[in-house]
Amino acid sequence: MTPPKSLRVFMLGATGTIGRATVRALVRQGHEVVCFGRSARMASGAPAAPPAGVIVRTGDVADPGSLARDGFKGEWFDAVVSCMASRTGTPRDAWAVDHQAHLHVLEAAKRSGVPHMVLLSAICVQKPQLAFQEAKLAFERALIDSGLTWSIVRPTAFFKSLSGQVERVQKGKPFLIFGDGTLTACKPISDDDLAEFLASCLTDPTRQNRVMPIGGPGEAQTPRQQGEQLFALLGREPRFQQVPVGLLDTIIRVLSVLGRVVPPLADKAQLARIGRYYATESMLVWDHAAQRYDAAATPSTGHETLVDFFAKRLRGDVTDDRGEHAVFQ
Repeated sequence: MTPPKSLRVFMLGATGTIGRATVRALVRQGHEVVCFGRSARMASGAPAAPPAGVIVRTGDVADPGSLARDGFKGEWFDAVVSCMASRTGTPRDAWAVDHQAHLHVLEAAKRSGVPHMVLLSAICVQKPQLAFQEAKLAFERALIDSGLTWSIVRPTAFFKSLSGQVERVQKGKPFLIFGDGTLTACKPISDDDLAEFLASCLTDPTRQNRVMPIGGPGEAQTPRQQGEQLFALLGREPRFQQVPVGLLDTIIRVLSVLGRVVPPLADKAQLARIGRYYATESMLVWDHAAQRYDAAATPSTGHETLVDFFAKRLRGDVTDDRGEHAVFQ
């Protein structure tokens, strides 16, 4: 079998856990990677020198001049890969990063003659109710209409966003669920499995000019099932504490009213709306005709399962790296 051609890749969003995993996947596949952003820690997530095959350039992705001067530098790139996303999902942040900054990148890529862009999006944009979803969709449309070859990847829930209760349960507390814990379901995917899928879009023609929802291996899981897996690893009987969705509705109403007087509380209300969305909507393919989520239609990839990740967390092999946007992802 002929090895894939080595490509030169302009990488955005390399500071996040998915971005760092994608850089590693690109290097494993033999590509040269130029990471661009505000932080010099992009390539490795640590203040050490980046690995072979990775060049780090710093600048402002929101500034078209900096993108051209400090990023692309008039050089040739075979592709742009973006794992860049707003940290909070609030309207101002979402439209500035998920939409406008990506538009700047797209225009800079077109001027530089880049033929292909791979975009990490989110599966929740298929049923948009929030500002960050509308912002992501708006850029997806711009990318599809750009004339470039494009690959849009919409993953389901990430392991890190489902692991926030590991320490809580370890301490003997119950696992929190909304309703009876079966309101939603997802096919969790690991950073590395998602990264391999993203990187393969560069050389796999079947993953180009397509919008691709993707989940991890195995069957879809509800929050109750996730809690049961965690308790089983600890050798304990499952204990759950039900939280009414109406509590989130009350919080949203109160913060929305107060936000008219205290603007920062308006952002808090938006974060509560994001939390409510994830508490009540499944991260699976949405069947518009049937008006329901379809686990069978949600593609699976990779090999690492959520229970594998829980086991690593309990052993201390991995740490909690959810960051500022834990609820958002």
